[in-house]
Amino acid sequence: MLNIDLTGRRALVAGVADDGGFGFAIAKALAEAGATVCVGTWPPALNIFLNLLERGKMDESRVMSNGALLPFEKIYPLDAVYDTLGDIPDDVRTSKRYRDVGDHPLDIVVHALANGPEVKKPLIDTSRSGYLAAVSASAYSLIAMVSRFGPLMRPGGAFASLTYMASERVIPGYGGGMSSAKAALESDTRTLAFEAGRRWGVRVNTVSAGPFASRAASAIGIIEKMVAYVSANAPLPDQLSATEVGVATAFLCSPLASGITGTTVYVDKGYHTMGMAVETG
Repeated sequence: MLNIDLTGRRALVAGVADDGGFGFAIAKALAEAGATVCVGTWPPALNIFLNLLERGKMDESRVMSNGALLPFEKIYPLDAVYDTLGDIPDDVRTSKRYRDVGDHPLDIVVHALANGPEVKKPLIDTSRSGYLAAVSASAYSLIAMVSRFGPLMRPGGAFASLTYMASERVIPGYGGGMSSAKAALESDTRTLAFEAGRRWGVRVNTVSAGPFASRAASAIGIIEKMVAYVSANAPLPDQLSATEVGVATAFLCSPLASGITGTTVYVDKGYHTMGMAVETG
C-alpha cells in the first residue's frame, strides 16, 4: 500500500484556535500520518483554546484512528501582524502569552490563518487601513513565515497555506480586501516556491478550499449561503468536510508530493470548474 508517511517529521500549523476549522483538521491529518505537531494560536484566543483542551471539551474531535487523543508537542502564541519580537509593542511583548517561544527544526509549516477586519464591507467601501490589515494578516504573513522558518527547515521541507477562489472570481459579500489578500497569497506562493526552493530546497503550495461553516468563517456573515450555493452547483454536491482539506494538505506536505511546488490545489468538490449555475427550477 502507498501511504502518507510523515514519521519523524515535525510540523507547525499556524492558525488553530478550536477544533472546528481547517487548521485543526490539517493538524490531525499530519498527526495521523505520523508527524509531531505543534500549533500556533492567536494570543487573545490562546487561553480559551488551552482551557478547552484542559477541560476535555475537544476530546471527541481529538480521537485518532488508533484511539489515542491528538497530541500537541507545543502550543505557541502566534500573531500574524508581527514579524519579530522587536515589532511587538511593549505591553504585548511582556505578556506571559509570549513566553517559551524558541527556534526548533521543522519539516512542515502550514499557514492556516486569515483576518480582514472589514470583511463584511464591499471592496469599494473598504478603508485603506482595513484593506492593508487584511493583506498584512492574510498574505504578507506567509512571506514572513517562509522567511523566518525557511532557515529552520530540514531537507525536503514543505510550506502550505489556505486560499479561496475569491482570489480569481467575484464572491459578493467576501469583502474588506480579503479577495485581494487571497490573490496576493496565490501569487506569492508561486514566487516563494521559486525563491525558497532555490535557497533552502523547500516546497511552497496553497490549497484553495471550498466554503466551510467554521467558527472563523462565520465572520463573513454569509457563509451558510456560500456553502449551500456551492453544494447546489458543484460537480460533487455533498458538502465539503474539513477532513478532506486536512488530508489533501498532508499529501502536499509529504514526500509523495515531492515534485509539486508553486501550485494552487483545489479542494472544493470541483466547483472551480463550473462556468454556469445549475438550473434548479
